[in-house]
Amino acid sequence: MSQKRFLAWLLPLLATVFMAGSALSADLATLVTNLVTGGYSERDVAITALAASGEERAAPILQALSAGDLYVRTADKIVVIGKGSGKQVALIDAITGKDAGTAAEDDLDKVKVNNRLRGTIDAAVGSLTLMSPNPKVRRQAADSLFTRRDASALAALDPAIAAEKDSAIKRAMTEARAAIVLTTPETTPAQKLAAIALVRDRGDRDAMAVLQIAAQATEGDVKAAALAGAETVRNTLAAWSMAQNVWYGISLGSVLLLAAIGLAITFGTMGVINMAHGEMVMLGAYTTFVVQQVLRSAAPALNEFSVIIALPLAFLVSGAIGVLIERSIIRFLYGRALDTLLATWGLSLVLQQGVRSIFGPTNREVSSPSWMSGSFKVGQLDVTYGRLWIIVFALLVFVALLALLRRTPLGLYMRAVTQNRPMAAAVGIRTPQVDALTFGLGSGIAGLAGVALSQIDNVSPNLGQGYIIDSFMVVVFGGVGNLFGTLVGATALGIVNKFLEPYAGAVLGKILVLVFIILFIQRRPRGLFALKGRSVE
Repeated sequence: MSQKRFLAWLLPLLATVFMAGSALSADLATLVTNLVTGGYSERDVAITALAASGEERAAPILQALSAGDLYVRTADKIVVIGKGSGKQVALIDAITGKDAGTAAEDDLDKVKVNNRLRGTIDAAVGSLTLMSPNPKVRRQAADSLFTRRDASALAALDPAIAAEKDSAIKRAMTEARAAIVLTTPETTPAQKLAAIALVRDRGDRDAMAVLQIAAQATEGDVKAAALAGAETVRNTLAAWSMAQNVWYGISLGSVLLLAAIGLAITFGTMGVINMAHGEMVMLGAYTTFVVQQVLRSAAPALNEFSVIIALPLAFLVSGAIGVLIERSIIRFLYGRALDTLLATWGLSLVLQQGVRSIFGPTNREVSSPSWMSGSFKVGQLDVTYGRLWIIVFALLVFVALLALLRRTPLGLYMRAVTQNRPMAAAVGIRTPQVDALTFGLGSGIAGLAGVALSQIDNVSPNLGQGYIIDSFMVVVFGGVGNLFGTLVGATALGIVNKFLEPYAGAVLGKILVLVFIILFIQRRPRGLFALKGRSVE
């Protein structure tokens, strides 16, 4: 296409678009002019006409009119929206939405409304939002009407319900209409009874509040039905609250599983009481922090994947330090459990102080990527994406560790050394190397736990101390050396903790759990799932 032919085609198109835009602006200008001229009766007609136009600027103009913020600037008769008060008022052009400078209040004529006009405006704004092309705006409008229960909105709700195509939004609008009907004295008992069923089926706290208000304001069958509906909602909420506690318990259990699964290897299979295990978790969290800082300065585009990039690095850092600890300290203390406890406790203090010297004593911020942020609802159950991903990650780590122990030569060597060290050495297994790799594996998994914990907890030198005792309780309760026992123990203790917290508090709840475990171990010293075999004897 030649340049002349292209221009011949483009110029009429641009002219058409410009003329269409000018026509829309002219129509809106006429509607707004009608809005600020004449008396209250003419203004009532103008409000309805502006709302019926469907103009995008109609809603903010009408809202400003209702709030007393719509003015006519006396100098040039331009209709403006005023923000603030005092000597100078910030102005926005009502038609274009652009900044119109400032003016003194004396230079502005306020467009006045009365209570009747405010009712008309509320209904008009409601119809504009309920008929918005944006589904999110329509849903927010329906939810707002459910809580406000404005009877003047019924005229806007009925056509909006008839026109709505989205089933979920239509349901929300129908529930909002039912709430208005239920709290409006002019509606009939038959209408109220039908509305009670709709509000009851909504099943949330707002629905229970509406039913309780209706029960106080009505008599006879309607009052009885409203009370019964409120009781049904109350029972539904209690069931959802229990489900929420179970979810929180599973979420806490996944965190405990990540923190304890590495300990199940070092303590359960090697007999080492590693009090520095929490510091391996801490090192994994600080590795995540360092990775984010490097990516923010060197490759900002990759910051969204910083958690994924940090996973292998955290495993390597914590695992390498674990191997170093085993080779330099632990290998001289096998068979002396109390000595390993004292040595690793001192080591934990050294590691904490080292981190304080490098990163400082204050908490460090580790941001969550967008795909781990936010939440969604399942019924009345709130599910956060961050916790959901941590649960999935904990299960993947658990499955991967099982596969390693059962399907790889290293897993075979680890089991052989654990069950009978002299015989394993006699058949050619290099037990010192297996010991180092086993301790490094447990420490590396603790580093992975630190990556996960950095998304839900403060990254500080004391991070690991908050989980070390709980991790030991999980391992002992589930059965020393039994990974399935660790999984069951972590989940069970997480759920029990969350059920106890509302009644006993977080601290007393942990004490009660500790007392229960002590009593349980008295009955079953080997834990919930005890290892079997000659090595155990």
